[in-house]
Amino acid sequence: MIRLCKNKKIDLIICKSASRFARNTVDCLENVRLLKSLGIGVIFEKENLNTLTMTSEFMIALYGSFAQAESESISKNVSMGVQMAFREGKVRYQYKNWLGYKKGDDGSPEIVPEEAETVKFIYKKFLDGYATKEIADMLNTNGITTARGVSDWQANAVCRILRNEKYTGDALLQKTYTVDCITHKHKKNNGERAMYLVTDCHPAIIERDMFNLVQQELARRNSKRKVSSKTTTEQGKYSSKYALTELLICGECGTPFRRCTWNVHGKKRIVWRCISRLDHGSRYCHNSPTIHEEPLHRAIVKAINDFYNCHEDIAKILKENTESVLSGLADNEIQSIEKRLKEIDKARNDFVDLIATGACGADSLDNEFAQLFAEEEKLSEKLLALRSQNQASAETHSRLENELREIENTRFELDRFNDVIIRKVIECIKVLSKTEILIIFKGGFEVKTEIEK
Repeated sequence: MIRLCKNKKIDLIICKSASRFARNTVDCLENVRLLKSLGIGVIFEKENLNTLTMTSEFMIALYGSFAQAESESISKNVSMGVQMAFREGKVRYQYKNWLGYKKGDDGSPEIVPEEAETVKFIYKKFLDGYATKEIADMLNTNGITTARGVSDWQANAVCRILRNEKYTGDALLQKTYTVDCITHKHKKNNGERAMYLVTDCHPAIIERDMFNLVQQELARRNSKRKVSSKTTTEQGKYSSKYALTELLICGECGTPFRRCTWNVHGKKRIVWRCISRLDHGSRYCHNSPTIHEEPLHRAIVKAINDFYNCHEDIAKILKENTESVLSGLADNEIQSIEKRLKEIDKARNDFVDLIATGACGADSLDNEFAQLFAEEEKLSEKLLALRSQNQASAETHSRLENELREIENTRFELDRFNDVIIRKVIECIKVLSKTEILIIFKGGFEVKTEIEK
């Protein structure tokens, strides 16, 4: 309408009331002044005002203030209603940008199988070590569409899916809030408002364990710090190109190794060198060797195969250690506490009998009653904690038994160096010398192996 007024297409504006013209005093006055400068009047029927014949802006400002106050009141009431809905666990779903779900016939979210496979693909590739940009490129290459139906994946879209708790069947409410009802500006909720977590409110696509692992990996990548003193920023950058970039470290100074390309007599050779040695020579790291890539890869593959070929012995050791740690955990202490609670209950009943028979006054036993009550309360809390611990231990024992059963039934043979597998099974590789490395597997097992030329 303002554009048409500027183009001289409108001569007069008739409005039912000031509240219909603007809900903001500033906007109301600015637009009235603009239209007046263009020779266009605004007639407010309810207030019986004509801006062309007015000599003062006081009345229009007054009615505009009333309209703004009404708008603020309505906004506050709406916000309170939304807040109460959050407290009751009512979830409002937005399906437009939500990949993997659609609105079902009953109004509840329903899983879309094809889109759910895309979500699972994103989570799996991220845990395999791929960067969000690489995952986005894979999706675009395969012609997989976004929630809007276009094949235009970006790294930030992949990251939003990885951070969305709704894929586990949960919903975190009030992630953002409106700062001002006039500007409608939204702000991320960093603790300024209460947030509410509703669990199992719709079908899940991703298991919670996998989701938690992804959040840990996101935090780890985002918290990386620089490894070279020549880097200008303190923030480090995650690299998914080579697995050894994060795993291979110097046994002398603890600095990561870097992949370098040597040109020897016109032939390119790939080697790994300590970053501290590269940046500062032998000033801080005196004896760090240069490791050629191909022999290093062969040594790692051989160590992994040797390690997994003795899986039966490992499973046996793990089983024995698990049973020794978890068997009968806190059972003796639980029995002792239960026995003491029975004794306290008996002593309290004896005191009550003494008072009832008149053998002793109630006032003289107040101190004893207070001591018994305090001890009983403390023991009851401890008993509850121990029973919860025993239940968690039983669940852990069951999960470990399933994993051990998988180890016993698995035969593993790695024929070539694979970055994804290396990331999954190895925690760290320390270079001890030019011919020896120490491989630390996930779980704490360490294997020393030689690098053959």
